[in-house]
Amino acid sequence: MLISDLLSPEKIHCDVHSSSKKRLLELISEDLARNSDEVSQREIFESLCARERLGSTGLGKGVAIPHGRVKGTDHVEVSFIRLKKPLPFDAIDGEPVDLLFALAVPESCGETHLKLLSQVAEIFSDPELLKELRAAENSGRLLKLLSRARH
Repeated sequence: MLISDLLSPEKIHCDVHSSSKKRLLELISEDLARNSDEVSQREIFESLCARERLGSTGLGKGVAIPHGRVKGTDHVEVSFIRLKKPLPFDAIDGEPVDLLFALAVPESCGETHLKLLSQVAEIFSDPELLKELRAAENSGRLLKLLSRARH
């Protein structure tokens, strides 16, 4: 399974406003639950928060990969968000975050989950891509950039 297979225009959000990390995780949860009859926004939010309590998913360089395992589903849901204004996210380097790739995966999705996280981390390790994502003028351009990224 490739990240590009999971992305679609409605899962790319450009210049989102959020007042806090908690509110941002709520927005992400709403988005990840939007197309699911199997899981609720609350279940996804609790899963994302539980993961953040283990340690921030902020990778550094303004990037975070909030993710969580969710009971009762066999679908992987993803969302990409570019914030209008970077937010503190307890990232490793202490820098605020403005690019987020969120995942909600089935509880039983062990190896696939790790492969997806690895793909996302690899994509976001490219400084040129980060620059292009921050400069993209709209969601369509963000989708093109993410879809062509090597993984």
